[in-house]
Amino acid sequence: MISFQRSVQALSLATFLVLLGLAFFPVPDWAPVDAFLRLDPMVLMGTVLADRIWVAALAPAVLILALTLALGRFFCGYLCPMGTTLDITDSLARSPRFAEKGRPAPGDPLAQDAPSAPLLPAPSQPSSGLRRAKYLVLFFILGTAVLGVSAVFLASPLSLITRFYSLLIHPAAALFGDAALHALRPLALHLDWTWAAYAELHLPRFTTQWFLLLFFLTVFSLARWSPRFWCRYLCPSGALLALVGRRPLIRRNVSDACTDCGACQRRCPMAAIPANPSRTLHEECITCQECVRICPVQAVTFQPSREPGKSVRTAPRFSPQRREALLAGLAGAGTATLTYTGLLEIRDEMLPGDITPETLLRPPGTLPERDFLARCIRCGLCMRACPTNTLQPIWFEAGVIALFSPRLTPRRGPCEPECTACGRVCPTGAIRDLPLTEKTWAKVGTATILRHKCLAWEWNKKCLVCDEVCPYDAIDLRRVATHSQPVPFVDGRKCSGCGFCEYHCPVRAASAIIVEPMEALRLGVGSYKAHGQDMGLMLHVVTPDQAGYAPLDLETPDTAFAPLPDAVSEEDALPPGFTP
Repeated sequence: MISFQRSVQALSLATFLVLLGLAFFPVPDWAPVDAFLRLDPMVLMGTVLADRIWVAALAPAVLILALTLALGRFFCGYLCPMGTTLDITDSLARSPRFAEKGRPAPGDPLAQDAPSAPLLPAPSQPSSGLRRAKYLVLFFILGTAVLGVSAVFLASPLSLITRFYSLLIHPAAALFGDAALHALRPLALHLDWTWAAYAELHLPRFTTQWFLLLFFLTVFSLARWSPRFWCRYLCPSGALLALVGRRPLIRRNVSDACTDCGACQRRCPMAAIPANPSRTLHEECITCQECVRICPVQAVTFQPSREPGKSVRTAPRFSPQRREALLAGLAGAGTATLTYTGLLEIRDEMLPGDITPETLLRPPGTLPERDFLARCIRCGLCMRACPTNTLQPIWFEAGVIALFSPRLTPRRGPCEPECTACGRVCPTGAIRDLPLTEKTWAKVGTATILRHKCLAWEWNKKCLVCDEVCPYDAIDLRRVATHSQPVPFVDGRKCSGCGFCEYHCPVRAASAIIVEPMEALRLGVGSYKAHGQDMGLMLHVVTPDQAGYAPLDLETPDTAFAPLPDAVSEEDALPPGFTP
């Protein structure tokens, strides 16, 4: 029979995956797709410390901390998608089929399914030094946050597992689903199932996938040494919850009926039961109640402590050595210092003190770069929600501090003017949730024409693509004295940097028109529209019939552009704002 814990875990993981799937579609405010990320106390602590501001959207994590005081680390045992995923992979990796013939795998939690099963030798208890690792990771992250650098993305379980399912599992599932549709297409056509015959799936692709795959394969393979290895020894959120819930109100109690058979020790996935089974390491216990179900004499219960305020029949409170904790925090602060002074940068061409490369485009509505990096937890939700797949995680283009943060890649896809998905799903506000009237003015950069590659400028060929696809009418086609064909100019006041021109440019391999972060508008507070108007911008989405030129007649170039001015000289053909 499926236990209550397994039922809650299954429901929690299913809800998590459904919300990730809904990230691609508009959803009401009462069903936030980032709900689980808001529950992670590590996300709350790291973000608030790094950005020096209270993020109201992360308030649910405070509730988790409050409940931990009463229930212990219930979040790890019931709600955390990372923990549930590890339980699934652990059951596969530690299956008796992979164990030595005739005996279960060492420490296998499934080794004793019934009280009558032969008792196995109790597994050796892990060293306290290995348990301290997760606390050191916690203090390292908090140390970086104190100096304004967010390292939450390195080890936050909710950030990691969201990235895993969004950027790795979802693209793989979409690829297999699309292959299945192609395989069924002949049958669908034969049965006249039109919807199936012509159905297509969105196939997103992301960078950093090999890293994600290798990282999680490593985490999953650690189950061969210990169940829930990540939760036991490395998880900083688990360490934070352990500090808060070291003496919960509702805790494991063992009656005098205990026969010291050791079954609960072998069953415990967190090794929270020491050599004396009547004691408990409450800061390690995730209240899964496996010990209750396996006890042959029903001596174990979870209830309010019978002797409040005393530590009778419980293990001494675990506390990392103060010197180690201090060193971990100092290491984090030192890493933050080195990061901001540029000593960890690997790009030699960057200007001293400049952490933003000249080609890095951020999503519309992102905070100023330093504030953005302090808040962004690299969960990948914005990339999952992007309908054009233009948002991609970066490697070291902006240094170590910006690792895995999102960038706009117009050659991969444009930024739709009427889409606000990235800001809608961002759990920390690193990308502001803007209404369409504001998002239109959230300029991410300016298009620049590379004349030496342009078909019209360099080859004097008729090409109208960038002008036709621009939703802001920022491309002007003009005649110049040196060319027989109209050539494109960019009006920077009208260009939002959406990337439609770069995406659709027929020049290969690199586009002849690229978007650079020149004059990008990034605000922490205030109206984008008001600031844009103060800058002299004129950002308005236009339809083709509003674009200001007559219909094209490719056979009659002299009349193709009725409103175009007369021929101008090369000197007068410079972009607006430039003089010869």
